[in-house]
Amino acid sequence: MAIKVNKTAFNHAKDLIDQGYVVIDERDAWSEHQPSTREENEFIREHGYEQYGKWHLGIDDEQEEETKRRYSFPYGDFKNVHRCALLSAESRAGQYKHFDIENAVAHLHGMIDGTVHDIKAAS
Repeated sequence: MAIKVNKTAFNHAKDLIDQGYVVIDERDAWSEHQPSTREENEFIREHGYEQYGKWHLGIDDEQEEETKRRYSFPYGDFKNVHRCALLSAESRAGQYKHFDIENAVAHLHGMIDGTVHDIKAAS
């Protein structure tokens, strides 16, 4: 597999975090928060695979362009970046030695944790 960082998705995630589209949740929440297959299919039907890909930090250019298999390491629910998704992706990327993805996810995770710290400091 030739999975690499999906730079478009990475930049999309950074923009969403900067705009405050973030859900601060715990690691184990992703199994409950991740979009269902039905929700994924509906999103693809309405927005296409290009937009679907923006929600996945991994891309496998050996897979067909208009398939779900092309994309991996989801980070959100098509509206918000989820901290739990990033924690899950970071762990899986490290486990499978996708170090570039692990580093990208760690950067996004740091952005969220820095934002949370800034909010608490301002309170």
